[in-house]
Amino acid sequence: MSTLGRHILAEVYGCRFDVLNDIKKVEEIMVNAALEAGAEVREYVFHKFSPQGVSGVVVISESHLAIHTWPELGYAAVDVFTCGDQVNPWDACHYLTEKFEAGHVTTNEIMRGKLPLQKVAVNQ
Repeated sequence: MSTLGRHILAEVYGCRFDVLNDIKKVEEIMVNAALEAGAEVREYVFHKFSPQGVSGVVVISESHLAIHTWPELGYAAVDVFTCGDQVNPWDACHYLTEKFEAGHVTTNEIMRGKLPLQKVAVNQ
């Protein structure tokens, strides 16, 4: 079996409130995480919630990175999904957990688009 992509779900705990609640810091860290992994950033959008929290997505040529933060809990839920073999999603995960100053991280990697090894006929 081959796969189309790798999807890492990261539970990031023990982060600093002031980092997780700062939309510009979260945006910068997420964009730089994508670049650190070797991805090509296409666009990104982030939203600041009241009284706290940030959600956002970085669209990359190879798929996306997404985040939602709970600063009051020091917690962030992060998805890093990359397609192909040119970008390593773990590089992005390691970068962002370091920048969020995480105390503890748990991850789960899911292989996406599992395909049989046989060739698929293409209509001409």
